[in-house]
Amino acid sequence: MALNKLKYNSLNVTPVANKAISFDSDPDALEATLEPGSMTFIKKLTASSDSTLSFIDGSSNVVLDNTYKEYIFIFNNIHPSSDGDFFSFQGNAAGGSGFNETITSSSFRAYQNEAGDDTALAYYGTNDFDLAQSTNFQVLGGGGVGADNDQCLAGSLHLFNPSSTTFVKHFISRVNIISNSNYQLDGYQAGYFNTTSAIDEIQFKMASGAIDSGTITLYGIN
Repeated sequence: MALNKLKYNSLNVTPVANKAISFDSDPDALEATLEPGSMTFIKKLTASSDSTLSFIDGSSNVVLDNTYKEYIFIFNNIHPSSDGDFFSFQGNAAGGSGFNETITSSSFRAYQNEAGDDTALAYYGTNDFDLAQSTNFQVLGGGGVGADNDQCLAGSLHLFNPSSTTFVKHFISRVNIISNSNYQLDGYQAGYFNTTSAIDEIQFKMASGAIDSGTITLYGIN
């Protein structure tokens, strides 16, 4: 399945592993079709009133090491046990004492209420969801998640090179929330774990209550 089609009068192409490149016979243009790299399923966790959901390298068939350069966590239909609770995550470095790594991050969101008459774009300072050399859990999505049956959280978190012992560990997330006040929030977080130790454990939780239901699925990306 093609990811993209590009049409130019000329194009320099460098082959990449796991990418298929093809060209048409149009004499006036060059068409390249690029196939995406593979995404490998690793583990799915299903919440059932859980206080935390943790992915730990080497435990329960979880891989979170140098097998892949990028890992993606997919959140589907996450419901909190407490209305308006905040969904968050932290990491633990190999040999660490717990989920308390130092994080620096920046957050942004767009939102609209159910009636469609209240919209805004907003950046956050360190008193909201940005972290500045903090060991707190990073809130994802920029808002409280509603607990009604028509409210939930969905989205993704990308973690890059978690096994590196040379560089800090960057992450980026996009999450959509139907909040307890009937706002739809589209939130973005980007940041890094300020450690050169390998991150081999990731934990998700709500700020105060439990994750009542929903799934988190981990994939590795070549």
